[in-house]
Amino acid sequence: MSKRNARLLPQLCLVMGLAVLAVVLTAEKTPANSQGAAYSSWSDYGGSPDSMQYSSLKQINKSNVDQLKQAWFVPAPGPVGRFSFNPLVVDNVMYVVGKDMGIYALDAATGKQIWAHANSEGQPTNRGFNFWSSQDGKDQRLIFAVDSYMQELDAKTGKPILSFGTNGRVNLREGVGRDPATIGDIQNGTPGRVFENLIILGSAPGEMYNSPPGDLRAYDVHTGKIVWTFHTVPHPGEFGYDTMPPDAWKYIGGNNTWGEISLDVKRGIAYFPIGSPTYDLYGADRKGADLFGNTLLALDARTGKRLWHYQIVHHDLWDYDPTAAPKLLTIRHDGKMVDAVALAGKTGFLYVFDRVTGKPLWPIEERPVPKSDMPDEESWPTQPFPTYPKPFSRQIFTVNDVNPYLSPTEKARIHDIVANAKSEGIFTPVTVKGNQISAPGEMGGANQGSTAADPTTGMMYVKAYDLPTIHAMTQTQPVRANAAAASPLEQRGYALYSKTCIGCHGPNRDRITYPASIDFARFTTVLRSGNGEMPAFSETALKPADVEALAAYLKNPAAGEAAPEKKPTQKASAVFAPPPGQTRFYGPFGNIFRAENSLPAFSPPWSSIVAYDLNDGSIKWRRPIGTTPGLAEVGIVDTGSSLPNRNGPVATAGGLLIIASSADRMIQVLDKDTGKTIWETKLDANPDGIPAVYEVGGRQYIAFYATEGNRKKTLSHDPAKPGSQGYYVFALPQNVAKSQR
Repeated sequence: MSKRNARLLPQLCLVMGLAVLAVVLTAEKTPANSQGAAYSSWSDYGGSPDSMQYSSLKQINKSNVDQLKQAWFVPAPGPVGRFSFNPLVVDNVMYVVGKDMGIYALDAATGKQIWAHANSEGQPTNRGFNFWSSQDGKDQRLIFAVDSYMQELDAKTGKPILSFGTNGRVNLREGVGRDPATIGDIQNGTPGRVFENLIILGSAPGEMYNSPPGDLRAYDVHTGKIVWTFHTVPHPGEFGYDTMPPDAWKYIGGNNTWGEISLDVKRGIAYFPIGSPTYDLYGADRKGADLFGNTLLALDARTGKRLWHYQIVHHDLWDYDPTAAPKLLTIRHDGKMVDAVALAGKTGFLYVFDRVTGKPLWPIEERPVPKSDMPDEESWPTQPFPTYPKPFSRQIFTVNDVNPYLSPTEKARIHDIVANAKSEGIFTPVTVKGNQISAPGEMGGANQGSTAADPTTGMMYVKAYDLPTIHAMTQTQPVRANAAAASPLEQRGYALYSKTCIGCHGPNRDRITYPASIDFARFTTVLRSGNGEMPAFSETALKPADVEALAAYLKNPAAGEAAPEKKPTQKASAVFAPPPGQTRFYGPFGNIFRAENSLPAFSPPWSSIVAYDLNDGSIKWRRPIGTTPGLAEVGIVDTGSSLPNRNGPVATAGGLLIIASSADRMIQVLDKDTGKTIWETKLDANPDGIPAVYEVGGRQYIAFYATEGNRKKTLSHDPAKPGSQGYYVFALPQNVAKSQR
């Protein structure tokens, strides 16, 4: 290990400035809700700036939750979007994305429309909005993005605020050190965080070669001007610059927070889970530990100055980007109260730190891991392993873990694949010598929205997935369009394929049947409705012209093969050329390791809720969550959902844990102390995302967004009914609610 990279070991990455030491000496050890988030409203995504997914309301509780009734429903017809919206509720008004991707203000007690803002530019920020208010409440703004332009609306009228940015828009493609013309979508599906007069944003710039970097940025809420930027791919002279090749900042992308940001409002510290550098399954062009990829990063929210960081995966080769919100809890540790930050990762580990100093509360050990056999690859020799708490997901797939509910023939086939694959634990590198299996897998572990915490008890609840992924890396031509062999429409289609599809279907278009077996109309239907693991693409995500271009390329795949005797056009070369000095280009083939009828090859349970008491790090209870409908119909239960959902629970002071499962269309309410189901109901649509818990006029409500999604019934999925997409809101009957006041 070189001296310059040795400095990156986590225990040496906790350097603090004098200003932060002063905070350590003066900070009071008080619960998180002293930050100004009383947890009784839902004016922030996830309920509060610290992302706790907790409500202090207790009108609905263990004794009466079985009397919940649907209070109102508002449909949200139009394109089936790839989103799971978390409504905001401020001053009895609910703000949502609704019909045709418009933005709507609703009476939060009845669902009656107050105002509507039509939207024809694309899909708004798809998991939630940000809300900002002046101290006197006269100026209130909704903040969101459409087509990678940040915008604001007057929250009282729905009218655009044209003084923000340029004619009411801020181009998020600008200011990341790349030509904006070469950047596709960069807006994040997850909203940022409002702090004082700043809106702090992550981004979703893509995860393929030549994607732009995921700089963290703060903007002035009044003017839209950038106040500070933190380069997550360090520039010359910045901390971490020597963890990548010297020119990597010019071509490496990713290292982005597409997940959830958490704020310690009292201290002015923002916590970011930062994802993988590009390309996330092959890193020969980014030799080193690759800061700030796969890192929990604490910044001064006012200035963007780094306070501390901890890299949970060095030189990521597995797409193990952390996305779940860091939870800010005050717990009793070694006999004293400690303000902690806990991060659940895709690795299946729960990482717990002192939130001011970044010191792990339980030891994290650097342990040797398998070495990569990929050409030119230099995998990192060690990885961090928390010694405690215990993992919430399984981290290896052996022949003993084959799904017992498969047919004998299929079990034998899967057994043979596993026996001959590389599967040596969570840090098994991908290979060109056959199959490699990652467990929990890049769709496993913890994902966006999947954690909740109780600030009054120190309990943390993790929705865990055990969905191993199987990969086989393939060498292919550099990703660029062959201008000589392709029409402009085909070139555009190839660019769309490279951006949208190659991550799952690979460079050779594996598992794509068009145009051999289906016509254009059927092709469009599959794109719009989804198919199995493939999500639905709305007309705002892929416009009709995009679908036409994609189809044109798939009819002529040679359009994507580089012509060595012909130099690609300048634009194609700029966007899709391989990184400097790279002689080989590798792409993936693989996804969740599935068997017959789309069932996981892995044994159940596939999804669970795991309850940690962080006062001592112990697991208090664990249970499967959700069902696999086709198995449940024949009496096979307690498997958990076999489909990954980017959603999660909300804990309440009424003793409840509220969660939805889109695969079986169920809403469940658990006893948060035991995990036992105490109420459930089935919706007509597929509930997704984080529920919102709020109160209007002395009555408590629970709101869910649900989508029609994939309309194809499978063993793993119970499709929605037509016309069922929208917002479902539940409450106790008026007389019961009144008796609880």
